[in-house]
This record gives sequence, structure tokens and C-alpha cells, in this order.
Amino acid sequence: MFRALLVSDNGPPALHHLTEDDLPEGEVTVAVEWSSLNYKDGMVLAGRGGLVRRFPHVPGVDLAGRVTASQDDRFAVGDRVILTGWHVGERHWGGYAERARVKADWLVPCPKGLSLRDAMALGTAGFTAMQALVALEDRGMEAGAEVLVTGASGGVGSVAVALLADRYRVAAMTGRDGSYLRDLGAAEVVPRPSGDARPLDSARWGGAIDAVGGDGLAHVLAAMRPGAGVAAIGLAGGASAHLSLIPLLLRGVALLGIDSVTCPAPLRTRIWDRLANEMPRDKLQAMTYEIDLTDLPGHAAKILNGDVRGRTVVRVAR
Repeated sequence: MFRALLVSDNGPPALHHLTEDDLPEGEVTVAVEWSSLNYKDGMVLAGRGGLVRRFPHVPGVDLAGRVTASQDDRFAVGDRVILTGWHVGERHWGGYAERARVKADWLVPCPKGLSLRDAMALGTAGFTAMQALVALEDRGMEAGAEVLVTGASGGVGSVAVALLADRYRVAAMTGRDGSYLRDLGAAEVVPRPSGDARPLDSARWGGAIDAVGGDGLAHVLAAMRPGAGVAAIGLAGGASAHLSLIPLLLRGVALLGIDSVTCPAPLRTRIWDRLANEMPRDKLQAMTYEIDLTDLPGHAAKILNGDVRGRTVVRVAR
């Protein structure tokens, strides 16, 4: 028997005791030790967005633990593994249970030097932030550039600020007090823009990680330097945006969509290796808040209201 947080189509999330016979199909079974709380998790726990269509369901868009059974030669019993993406927690049972059974192709070995807790303190948000940074650097973003991070107080934004701070001059955009972001390494805190964006603004940013979307993205694009890239993540500000093509056509700005769900295995491994080597552990701990599996339902509303700063790591195993 193991604990699992189940959501149904007619009631609030609740803890249940299940057996491994209840788990979905997959080649590898994992004893889950840690997960995290992300915006999508909050939506699922609150029954919003239609992300889950088959019930009962175990949310949790990422997980970290140890292999207990494997039908794949790549993973042996006792191996430490991480899973982010692949619609886990939406279409497939996710990390809010003490056991998970998943496809072997979805798993990544946890890099040496990275604890399972820290892997989930980074989690999907940290993975996405590093994927955005890799995309910008692969495009040619140079060390020392001024880089804008929007939604900087959230999980993706917080990790992005901490990762960028050693090599770039980071401007963090937020509607909150900026002292937290300065502690993470932001050189400047800028307010959210208001009003309609102009097609072109003063060219300032040598790169940007936009974790908000919506019409605010138009303001970001208008202020990019020629040839710079904007890594666009998430739709917290909405899927629709009134964008001008002028920055893309006249300044050669690139809008880079970041898909962390079905990221190919070589890139996925590269991202986790970089996170293990480059994420400052003191900054990671400073941005991380820990809760137990039993605390999750009460935190769903907080993350949807924008009241959760940084990363929330979930202790799944007792």
C-alpha cells in the first residue's frame, strides 16, 4: 500500500491508499521521494483548465525517486531518476503518489552531485528556465548581455535570474517587491509595462526569457536589440497577444518557443547536467519552500493567485 493524492471529477483532491496494481502501464516503477508544485499542478488541483479528462487522476508534473522495478536495461533497481514533461500529471499519473509507473523513455538519471530534493526544487520550472537559456546561447547570446526576465518572482523566473546572474546583467520584471530578486542576482528590477506596446521601442535587451506571455510579450519584443532572441515560456498572461511583426522583420528578433514537454533525450540530459553544475545551491535553497503531500490542496489556490514566490518542493515519501 502507498499514499496517493487523487483528484476526481466530482470532489476535492484527497489522499487515498493504493496498491501497485492500480498504477498505469509503464516499463519502470519508481518509489517517489520528491515532487514540486507548479502552476499547472495548481490548475489540476483546483479543477481548472480541462487539463485532466480521465479520472481518478494523480497530479504532479514532475517527480524524483528511486527505481523499484524495471523492464528496461537502461535502469536498474536503486537508480536515482528524474521525470519532467511528457504530460505526466495531466495525461498520465504524476508525482503526487509514493509510487509511479512510467515509460522508460521519459526518465533521466539524476546527475551525480544533485540530490533528489534539489532536483525537484529545480523541477519542471528549473528545467524550463535552463532550456530557455540554452536556446538563447545556442542562438549566440553573448556573455555580459543585458537580459530581461519577465514573471521573475515565479518558479521559472526565479531560477532563470539565479542562472543568468553570473554571466549576464539581469533585469527582473515583476509586480512585487524586488529585494528577493536582487538577492538572487538581479542587477535591476523593472516594473511591468502598462498600456499598448509600440511596434518598436528603444533597443535595450540582448536576450529575454518571457515567462508570462499575453500582451506583455509585445512590450518585450519591441525593446530587443537587433538579432536578439526571446525565449517564450508559458501562458500565464494568456495565449492571445497583439504582436507586431516589425521587431522580427526590421531587427531580426527571434521568438523562440520553449517546449519542455517532449524535449528530446540528448537535450534533456544536457539540460540536467548543466543544472547540476551551474545552479548555485545557496540561491536554490533561498528560493525554495518545502511542504508535505498532505499540504498540497491548500496551496493550489495560492499558486493560482500568484501568492507563491520561487519554488515549492513537495515531500512525497514519509
